[in-house]
Amino acid sequence: MASLNCSAGQLAPLFGANTTNATAAAEYICSQFSAVSNKFTDTAYAVDSTYLLFSAYLVFSMQLGFAMLCAGSVRAKNTMNIMLTNVLDAAAGGLFYYVFGFAFAFGSPSNGFIGSHFFGLKEIPSSLFDYSYFLYQWAFAIAAAGITSGSIAERTQFVAYLIYSSFLTGFVYPVVSHWFWSSDGWASANKTENLLFGSGVIDFAGSGVVHMVGGIAGFYGALIEGPRIGRFDHNGAAVALRGHNASLVVLGTFLLWFGWYGFNPGSFAKILNPYTSGNYYGQWSAVGRTAVTTTLSGCTAALTTLFGKRILSGHWNVTDVCNGLLGGFAAITAGCSVVEPWSAVICGFVAALVLIGCNIVAEKVKYDDPLEAAQLHGGCGAWGVIFTALFATEKFVNEVYPGRPGRPYGLFMGGGWRLLAANMVQIAVVIGWVSVTMGPLFFVMHKLKLLRISHDDELAGMDLTRHGGFAYTDDSLKQGI
Repeated sequence: MASLNCSAGQLAPLFGANTTNATAAAEYICSQFSAVSNKFTDTAYAVDSTYLLFSAYLVFSMQLGFAMLCAGSVRAKNTMNIMLTNVLDAAAGGLFYYVFGFAFAFGSPSNGFIGSHFFGLKEIPSSLFDYSYFLYQWAFAIAAAGITSGSIAERTQFVAYLIYSSFLTGFVYPVVSHWFWSSDGWASANKTENLLFGSGVIDFAGSGVVHMVGGIAGFYGALIEGPRIGRFDHNGAAVALRGHNASLVVLGTFLLWFGWYGFNPGSFAKILNPYTSGNYYGQWSAVGRTAVTTTLSGCTAALTTLFGKRILSGHWNVTDVCNGLLGGFAAITAGCSVVEPWSAVICGFVAALVLIGCNIVAEKVKYDDPLEAAQLHGGCGAWGVIFTALFATEKFVNEVYPGRPGRPYGLFMGGGWRLLAANMVQIAVVIGWVSVTMGPLFFVMHKLKLLRISHDDELAGMDLTRHGGFAYTDDSLKQGI
């Protein structure tokens, strides 16, 4: 917010010939102007911090959405296990992101690869960050870990969850977020010089940084573990192992939808930022537009999935529609702030087709992901990164990334190929980075027999064999129906 400027030297002559009294009066008035200016500045900081904290709370509420979605998507005999893993993601992620993760992600000054300051939040608050920013970014980190847990549900040892969740939130995810979101990252659009292809990667709220990281990590976990017992018959034909409670799936989906309004609009971090002084239009307008594009993409993806799956299977399946909705959200997350609402409809439509296509391929190659997390977050996330490079508008890019006017924007909007090139690099390096970190981690755990539970335990269900009871008391649910 602009300050109120006052000069005693310029103001004094207005008070007449008595120089001493005039100067004293002018200095007094200017001191009051300064006090008022400081109050305005303090208020702006307070409002922005409150906005960011509220957004952090919304993103954190997505953990409840993940828990309900996961619980409803697995069989009853594994309900307690999957809900406990969601609690673990938040708890372990909180400690490891506090000690290491935030520093690796946003420690500045640093090199382009990894941050090197703010370990254990030392020197926070600073001129760069306050505590609210840490909380917001922690909520993002545990969201990535939550995505991965869905891919390996119903057959994974509890210790494996602890190991991968800590490693992902403490190191793997923070390095990626440093590359693309920090002021020092080698591919960040938040810099003003040495931008990748003169543009930097525009991934505003994390289709690549969050969703692709979590989805690809889950892909390697599920691939190395192999499918659940009974997922494919002796002839290789797919057998549906539907979750036990569609009501929980719908509840979780709506909670995630609600939380996405903190995930995407909240990524502005500040709301009191006028684009043109004295005008009704400012960052608060961009926040609202981002919420609208998020909504339209998800809604379009849900309807496209509804009719697409109806054509393919002959059923109106609520679980498929919920996953389609979330796929639309995952896709729009990269470009939600820099695209027009009409293009968000295109984003959601294609995201649904990507999800349906990925699921068909997964079934063909006998890949088993109980929540379709790798397909949804990895596949739709990658589409979202490409979509942004095609449809980002010049006006919105310059408003959201004002440090360097005239930077490249969407190819289909007349902005050339450079943003597309930068965003394609992001897809490649995210796949590569997660492959060389999470892939070997899951492989080593597999070789050490720390990854998958035993055959008998999997048949009986982990609630009974690993957690001492059932999530339900009804006899039919105890049998895993």
